[in-house]
Amino acid sequence: MTRLLQIEFIKLWNNRSSKVLILAYFILLTSIALFASIKFDIGPIKFHLAEQGIFNFPYIWHFNTFITALFKLFLAIVIVSMMSNEYSNKTIKQNLIDGLSKKEFIASKFLTVVAFSLLSTIFVFVVSMILGLAYSDFNELSIIFSDLEFLLAFFVKLLGFFSFCLFLGILVKRSAFALGFLILWMITEQLIYGFLGWKLVSWETASTIKNLLPLESMANLINEPFSRLKAVQSVAAQMGERFEFDYGVHWYEILLVIFWNTFFIYSSYAILKKRDL
Repeated sequence: MTRLLQIEFIKLWNNRSSKVLILAYFILLTSIALFASIKFDIGPIKFHLAEQGIFNFPYIWHFNTFITALFKLFLAIVIVSMMSNEYSNKTIKQNLIDGLSKKEFIASKFLTVVAFSLLSTIFVFVVSMILGLAYSDFNELSIIFSDLEFLLAFFVKLLGFFSFCLFLGILVKRSAFALGFLILWMITEQLIYGFLGWKLVSWETASTIKNLLPLESMANLINEPFSRLKAVQSVAAQMGERFEFDYGVHWYEILLVIFWNTFFIYSSYAILKKRDL
């Protein structure tokens, strides 16, 4: 296992564009700390974002995992490029000639996906802990370590998304086309929802079906956190509105994404097993 992972990281680190994207991704993950410096002082109006509670425990776990998940496209590019380079440089064929089985080849790619997801989760945990200890109004251990299920959801979300990108990289072979297919599939899921609700079933049933689709199921793992802020709820209350959303992480949503993750990895292996390299 260590040998397979080491082979992949040597390939990635020797690729200049992959190295730049990986470094840019982790730098962006730390950029969430910049939210603490956002201040607006316009006459009597003084606004400091960090004082709005975004770094309070346990809310910070929800907020940071939602925001940092938006940066996952950087590693998605790395993953599809990783597969594209295997075909264009013919390293996949050389690896198989050197004795690596197709199962081991897929395993090495999947281990890379797991490593990226795990490192991202640990990185977000450390950054969030530092920001929370610096700015949170609540520092009791029971509060600090509550809602950590958002980190689990973040890990599963990245794992599922990167596995989908790996599948597209193997299916399409070229990184540009794979990324284009990814964008096309995002649009397709919304078109499926619209067509079902408009022509075939009720909008409620169409929404349920859409939630079962891969990208939508991944997106549903961590719902938007902004309406949880007291400032937002206060403004909504003044306008006669009240937010009653379900922000929790649910076990069945995690299982659904794990199912898609398994499906994409198995499908990647099935394609590679049948393909003449």
